[in-house]
Amino acid sequence: MKARRNKKQVPSFRKLLKTSKVKLENKLKNKQFKQQSTLKKYRKEQRKLRQAVKDAVSKKPMPLEDPKKIRPGKRIEREEEEEEEALPLDMMDADDLQLMRDLGQRASFLTRDLSSSEPVHVKKRKHERVIDKYEKIPRTLQTAPEKELIHLLPIKDKSGIIPQTREKPVIDSKQDEEEEEELELEEEIIEDPIRELTLEEHLIERRKKLQEKKMHIAALASAILSDPESNIKKLKELRSMLMEQDPDVAVTVRKLVVISLLELFKDITPSYKIRPLTEAEKSTKIRKETQKLREFEEGLVSQYKFYLENLEQMVKDWKQRKLKKSNVVSLKAYKGLAEVAVRSLCELLVALPHFNFHNNIIVLIVPLMNDVSKSVSEMCCEAVKKLFKQDKLGQASLGVIKVISGFVKGRNYEVRPEMLKTFLCLRIKEIEVKKDTEDINKPKKFMTFKEKRKTLSRMQRKWKKAEEKLERELLEAEASESTEKKLKVHTETLNIVFVTYFRILKKAQRSPLLPAVLEGLAKFAHLINVEFFDDLLVVLHNLIESGDLSYQESLHCVQTAFHILSGQGATNEGVEILLQCLDVMLTKRRKQVSQQRALAFIKRLCTLALHVLPDSSIGILATNRILMHTFPKTDLLLDNESQGSGVFLPELDEPEYCNAQNTALWELHALRRHYHPTVQSFAAHLIAGAPSEGSQALKPDLSRRSAAELFQTYSMGAMTFNPPVQSSSSKKKSEVLQGDLFLNEDLNQLIKRHCGEVPTHLPLDFAKYLKTSLR
Repeated sequence: MKARRNKKQVPSFRKLLKTSKVKLENKLKNKQFKQQSTLKKYRKEQRKLRQAVKDAVSKKPMPLEDPKKIRPGKRIEREEEEEEEALPLDMMDADDLQLMRDLGQRASFLTRDLSSSEPVHVKKRKHERVIDKYEKIPRTLQTAPEKELIHLLPIKDKSGIIPQTREKPVIDSKQDEEEEEELELEEEIIEDPIRELTLEEHLIERRKKLQEKKMHIAALASAILSDPESNIKKLKELRSMLMEQDPDVAVTVRKLVVISLLELFKDITPSYKIRPLTEAEKSTKIRKETQKLREFEEGLVSQYKFYLENLEQMVKDWKQRKLKKSNVVSLKAYKGLAEVAVRSLCELLVALPHFNFHNNIIVLIVPLMNDVSKSVSEMCCEAVKKLFKQDKLGQASLGVIKVISGFVKGRNYEVRPEMLKTFLCLRIKEIEVKKDTEDINKPKKFMTFKEKRKTLSRMQRKWKKAEEKLERELLEAEASESTEKKLKVHTETLNIVFVTYFRILKKAQRSPLLPAVLEGLAKFAHLINVEFFDDLLVVLHNLIESGDLSYQESLHCVQTAFHILSGQGATNEGVEILLQCLDVMLTKRRKQVSQQRALAFIKRLCTLALHVLPDSSIGILATNRILMHTFPKTDLLLDNESQGSGVFLPELDEPEYCNAQNTALWELHALRRHYHPTVQSFAAHLIAGAPSEGSQALKPDLSRRSAAELFQTYSMGAMTFNPPVQSSSSKKKSEVLQGDLFLNEDLNQLIKRHCGEVPTHLPLDFAKYLKTSLR
């Protein structure tokens, strides 16, 4: 026969923890407290019994409970007085003892078992007497106090199971009274007040605590990074430090833990989304390595979720200005904690767009883009821009665009313009595919089973099936991402963007969002459907004619209109936008521009170059150079002779009929004396007819750049002069010239000769010297 296995298992470490030293001490304290409570209850019943005997002897029956409510203080005083007046039984007279024995034989209500009274919470009736109430309670003789029994393990015998018990040890009443007196004395002793620390001591103590916390955080983070799968449970221990309760270091420790967890999740998170296991996968048997990986993934997702909830709660506490009951963190510190939480959410939005709960992060970040705090708003907008720029697939960008569009519509278009300016960072140019290339590069279609059955034999179908399988595998290996899926995602994203733009143009034309809308339309104009061109141009024309737009907004309208017609995009402001508009309007559409229009624009641009900063003048003159090369006959503006009849009308709105051929570019002579050397070079170059070779030709670094690039190169935004002004270095003089050293050498010799002559007193005859000089 096989030996019976011992079913008793070795206790695990978790079970051993339950019997720790602290819990054993708590059990012992509970046991002692229970014994003390039992003794106090017994003494109270004895005191009430002695009082009842005393009342019966004095023939003054008194109810055990006063029907009237007695204040707690008076009740305590009365009990103390009664305890002092009560006499022990051995000090009574013989007659009193005989009376007590007679009363005990009659078993009156005085000798009942007080412990068997009804509960205290029984409601009292209005007209019920207290004595009648006690009369209804069954009586029992008061005997020795019942001894508590402790039930032990039973013993099994041939006759059956024999229960085992033993009496509970009773503590002597005298010993208990002595302990009570000692406790009272301890309570009466006034403890020494805790010495208050000075400011320096407090700072030293805080620095010490903070250093200990930092070491603990570093140790946990290092352990997790060294082996994430084995130490994933330490994430929970680290996350529990977000509830730090020490008011001295609570705020700093929570910030450090938030940042540490952020970096840990960025490092240990896999490059795929973790999905929950199905019931079938849970029930199947797997290897230990696979089981370990599953436990790691489940723990990671769980702790990541709790971490995001903690960050969300920090932001909510700051927004709702709620003060916790513990008062560990002050209201002023909420903003700092919230900013750290928002920064962590922004980092996770950009770093982990593929991982779980990314949509939840988007829902938290988008409302904060319109936050009252400028720092929080800019932080969130920059994170969204960064996500748009690095998102190649477009799935994460689509989720953000959906939430932003709904948020803008829900706020009735009263949001920050920066929210819509983030749309300019979308990578939508990747879907720009022409129809002819689509027709050429159509995806290869495989034959259906019916087509194969009609056209191919059995052997041919077998070979065709193997060939198609191989081609599918090759296509999957070559294509890292599905082009069709990417095109679909980008198309949906653009539809939402244009719906948002058109709603604002229709309902909120005077909104501060209009510049961002016009700039976005200018960028994505080449992707707008041709059917919307007419309506959009009409809206833009009406906006310009309304007079409600500013200078830059009108330029954005012009830029958008010409980009729609030309299919080009731009994203700059001010003069740079103007230069790009001119490039699109005149240079790119040279075949639709007449010579009279080109002459008019060249003349007006030269006039404008006199009134702007050097960087703008350089950009405008570079545009004129390109126009003079594009339209060669415009060199007649360099001659002062008139061509045909009419007078130049510079204020005429229509450039075709302003008679620009009858004027000259006299502004170039003024620009030739400009203080900026590059402006001088461009003016002299245009006066010479903008030659490509020769002494008047421009240097390659100026001629090969566009007008917008030159404007950016010579920008005055940094408050610097380009090219830099050369400082005049004064030559150091070896010696200082004094006196006659300033005079000519011949003059010095003549002065010395005359000074060395002996003075003679002769009459002055001026005529004599005059005759000598004439000879």
